[in-house]
Amino acid sequence: MTGNSRVYSLDLVDQYLNLEATGQFRFTPPTHTMLAFQQALNEFQKEGGVRGRAKRYQTNHKVLKRGMVAMGFKELVDDSHQGYIITSFFFPQNPKFSFDTFYMKLSDRGQVIYPGKVTQAECFRIGNIGHLFPADMEKLLQCIKEVLEDMEIYVPLN
Repeated sequence: MTGNSRVYSLDLVDQYLNLEATGQFRFTPPTHTMLAFQQALNEFQKEGGVRGRAKRYQTNHKVLKRGMVAMGFKELVDDSHQGYIITSFFFPQNPKFSFDTFYMKLSDRGQVIYPGKVTQAECFRIGNIGHLFPADMEKLLQCIKEVLEDMEIYVPLN
């Protein structure tokens, strides 16, 4: 099973077997990585594991969708196929809308969204996962509204 990696230092199977046999890493252990991973696992378990984390992501998605629809945005993906990890919205049908301007003004406010690179549709994507909570989604919605107003695009969108 060992020897599957072309690079000795990246042979994870051999590293694992050596750690099990000797209790030691073959090289200087990446302590900062191990501590960060342990912290992430602790937070994951404290939140309720997969179910708890999924519940927060689902809530983030619901808050985002409700706010975006209230502003007049249309979702790219139909509800029957929409997941809660990432949500795509069509660009507003307004001649004053520029995705680059929208993106930069949101970024200036500490909010990052993504262009809709996976489709030919004129859309953008918003992630609902990571260290994000419903309050973060509410802040994003407020920033989106402010940016649209800066662009002289008023909600609700037509």
